[in-house]
Amino acid sequence: MSTARTGGKAMASGMRAGMAMAFAFLAGAAVAADAPPGAPPPDAATIERQWVAANRPYDAARRAILGQTRKLAWQGPMVPDWQSLTAYRAPEWYRDAKFGIFIHWGVYSVAAYKGEWYPRHMYERSGQYADYYRHQVATYGPMPKVGYKDLIPRFKAGHFDPQAWARLFREAGARFVVPVAEHHDGFAMYDSKLSDWTAVKMGPHRDVIGELARAVRAQGMKLGLSSHRAEHDWFFEYGRTFDSDVNDPRYAALYGPAHPLLSARGEDGREVDWTFVSDAYLDDWLARSSEIVDDYHPDLMYFDWWVGQPRFRGALAEFAAFFYNQAAARGQGVVLDYKLDDMRPGTGTMNIERGQAADIRAEPWQTETSVSPDSWGYAEGDTYKTPDEIVGLLADVVSKNGDLLLNVGPKADGTIPPQARGILLAVGSWLKANGEAIYGTRPWTRFGEGPTQVVAGTMQDTKTKPYTAEDFRFTTRGGKLYAIELGWPRDGRALIHSIGPATKVKSVTLLATGQPVAFRQRPDGLQLDLPARPEGVHAYAYRIVLADAAGAAP
Repeated sequence: MSTARTGGKAMASGMRAGMAMAFAFLAGAAVAADAPPGAPPPDAATIERQWVAANRPYDAARRAILGQTRKLAWQGPMVPDWQSLTAYRAPEWYRDAKFGIFIHWGVYSVAAYKGEWYPRHMYERSGQYADYYRHQVATYGPMPKVGYKDLIPRFKAGHFDPQAWARLFREAGARFVVPVAEHHDGFAMYDSKLSDWTAVKMGPHRDVIGELARAVRAQGMKLGLSSHRAEHDWFFEYGRTFDSDVNDPRYAALYGPAHPLLSARGEDGREVDWTFVSDAYLDDWLARSSEIVDDYHPDLMYFDWWVGQPRFRGALAEFAAFFYNQAAARGQGVVLDYKLDDMRPGTGTMNIERGQAADIRAEPWQTETSVSPDSWGYAEGDTYKTPDEIVGLLADVVSKNGDLLLNVGPKADGTIPPQARGILLAVGSWLKANGEAIYGTRPWTRFGEGPTQVVAGTMQDTKTKPYTAEDFRFTTRGGKLYAIELGWPRDGRALIHSIGPATKVKSVTLLATGQPVAFRQRPDGLQLDLPARPEGVHAYAYRIVLADAAGAAP
């Protein structure tokens, strides 16, 4: 997900621009596996030959999966055409769910150093991330003798209890759970027929995704899975710049092509990505993505940002048609998440990473953020958000027709940090009392009111100022209007300006206590005379029954 502790892929945009000059070394002779320090990396052809050779044992399985995928992509209600794919509609379960849990857990959790981009930055010997390299060498040993591969045996997951995780997520109020099936590091957390670098064959020696899938569904929650493999095309590129194990052909199936990430500013000032992506890599990406669907039948599939790279567009359309068609054949309503402009609008569910929408969006959308403002994977010494922040974000997102996906990063041993656990339980307690205003709701005529301005867009989640007692968010369900007050008024009186005298109110109930609230309709809004402040998270939901129930309809 994020680039180190800086918050996410938006950082990668600026980072890529700086790399354009730094990695203008594609031209040049190929180097041997024991390349001396400072030598140029192999050229694209040499890299590709090594990577293809390393993956040759999986050729037959890959061909079989691709054949089935491409056949099914043309046999169903949709075909791999972006116009056809606009028939996509988010299923009702997703529109009702509102809250899910994301899980970043993998080999990078062993280092527990500033998050899930550790495997990339540990090969950077200079620049702003050089501390990763110094940490790696000081902690685990010199390169090329020791590399990322050597962390895998340390990833034992001895305390991983999928049933306990699922119970915790259900107690947190989640309606769907999305573990990362494969991150940029290329290590599959599932039982893959296309790689030996998997959690089944190494490390935990367990099908982490399979075990979680069963536990999550046993708790009545929907299963989502995420693939971040697209970025694996270049993720280990820094290991190409000196004598590291990334250059050893024996490990090419783990480290991937590791091509240089190349971008530049176009004539119009917009960033243009020129990174090399081969047909073989696109086939591999499509096969791995389809394998996940074939074996685990996720209700939601999440792709990280680089599937929007121009070379991926055809393969992405093939996957989308396959995903939708196979689900339709089973009568399964599925969600396909994408970011920014990675897919044509209306062909999937748009996701805003660590950000919010400015207003109500016509189609369901999603934001994902983490319990930590700095990382997605577990990091020692990490900081954490407060339950108030999470609940305020949830209320804002739901009021605008969105779902919130909240990430936790378990430790390498499979335990969930107590700070993260406390946040989940606090959010769950709030949802037990106030979930009527969240689950199954739809937007009102306006999302809310109040002085606090949300900073909309990607990577903005820490920029919104704390909410006040004058900030409200509105939802509707079953003819009732819900107002969520994001603070408690000091004088015990709340005033909702959006509910004017023309909107006749029959009753108001504070959901947390179930007690009626005295109210008065004034020319400037609905005044609530509040009882004693309830305990818990500082957001307070009111059920407002209107004389004309149609006034609460979305």
